Amino acid sequence: MAWYEKYLSIYGKPFSEVPQEIIDGTRERLAAMQSDSPLVSIVVIAYNEERRLTSCLWSLSEMCSDYPLELLGVNNNSKDRTEDVFNSLGLPYYNESRQSPGFARQCGLNYAKGKYYFCIDADTCYPPQYINLMMKKLTQSNVSCVSSFWSFFPDNNHSKIGLHVYELIRDMFLYVQHFNRPELCVRGMVFAFKIEYARQVKIRTDIRRGEDGSLALSLKKFGNISFLYNCKARPVTGYGTIGNQSIWRSFIEHVKIQGKGLTRIFHKTDHYEDTEDNLVKNK
Repeated sequence: MAWYEKYLSIYGKPFSEVPQEIIDGTRERLAAMQSDSPLVSIVVIAYNEERRLTSCLWSLSEMCSDYPLELLGVNNNSKDRTEDVFNSLGLPYYNESRQSPGFARQCGLNYAKGKYYFCIDADTCYPPQYINLMMKKLTQSNVSCVSSFWSFFPDNNHSKIGLHVYELIRDMFLYVQHFNRPELCVRGMVFAFKIEYARQVKIRTDIRRGEDGSLALSLKKFGNISFLYNCKARPVTGYGTIGNQSIWRSFIEHVKIQGKGLTRIFHKTDHYEDTEDNLVKNK
């Protein structure tokens, strides 16, 4: 059985349908992980994630760590029972009413007490050795931030074989791209950085997506953007970037998008132009 299959048993279900023993066990383990003097801050951002947040926190509660931790939540203006999930599982959290991933991540950074910051997305589940393996990269003196690869849950619309082929091709492209454009390979759900550096630069709050890559780009002046290629550090997530369409339809659409600017992967840059549809209006 894959490590994540038990978390799928409640993934996508209303919080009211989660068995009480899972709630109690997760709450107890999360509380036991909290340190008064954390080295690592694990920050979970959530917007309307009642149906997925418990799976995420369940997986986090069973992670191994050789480092003292704190786990925090950010409720980013949710309209569902996301806040009830944080409360019921006993996770300390903060409400951020200004809506965007940038505001949510900045809120977490404002309260983090650790030296290292791990971005966690509420629709994603994390393997047991994720923190330890990421930290082996992040603690290197010439590294400012680290990102990992990720996988999707197989479901009725996306087979294991189809996902494997899709991810293999995607990962090969990201590997080639990371030599000159590492910031474009960073995704917030698999992103960790040194807090000292992040507090000296700006997390963009005026864009709908890409705040993670933008932050990574800003952190390059402090050290390398490092990548972890290890199947034991590979989280699994839902289909926010694919949707319910077939994996091959998604693949074709991604090829079309990436093909328009394919030559960029051969050139470095320190600046990107914003597109109008990615700007947050009326902050």
